[in-house]
Amino acid sequence: MSTSETSINIPQLLIVLVLSGLAIRYFFFSRPTTTSPSRSSPRGRAARPEDVEQIASMFPQVGRREIMWDLQRNGGSVAATSERILGPAGLEVPPPSFQPPSLLSTSSLSSSSASAPSSSKDLTQLDLIQRYNLTSKLSQTSPETPSSTKEGWSNNKNERQALLQRRREDMILNARRKLEEEERVRKEKEKA
Repeated sequence: MSTSETSINIPQLLIVLVLSGLAIRYFFFSRPTTTSPSRSSPRGRAARPEDVEQIASMFPQVGRREIMWDLQRNGGSVAATSERILGPAGLEVPPPSFQPPSLLSTSSLSSSSASAPSSSKDLTQLDLIQRYNLTSKLSQTSPETPSSTKEGWSNNKNERQALLQRRREDMILNARRKLEEEERVRKEKEKA
């Protein structure tokens, strides 16, 4: 072979392939630096009070702090937060360092529009007893309501619904009676 002929050996070929692959990746698949701050800004965006109220009205069992934390983490997506609530894991507990802005403006608007009482004593009275109109049943002296003689499910939808409603009412009334009994015992201990 003559010296004018050059040959490419395997290590040189590998180096050329690696360098060309890195160059293609850098030019075509890298993120521009100008989009990085805008991409991270929605994650750091504070949750809108309207979104928090919307989710809290759909899922009253979930705390507002958890809702605000998840909305802030996912960029304010109500749908994503709703999916996480409905998922098997639920919402994550926010870290102790997360201090959401207060919702005084929205809570004052909702309390004035709903005409809810302002004292904590009155708020405890607006509960399941009043929601399901069980005040007349609460005043009855019998602590246990007679259950139906049939055990199990009926084929009739209306009978099943009535059975479930009776069970719900029984659970609410028993819980209220138990709470009243505990309060009565606590007051007697304080007097003694």
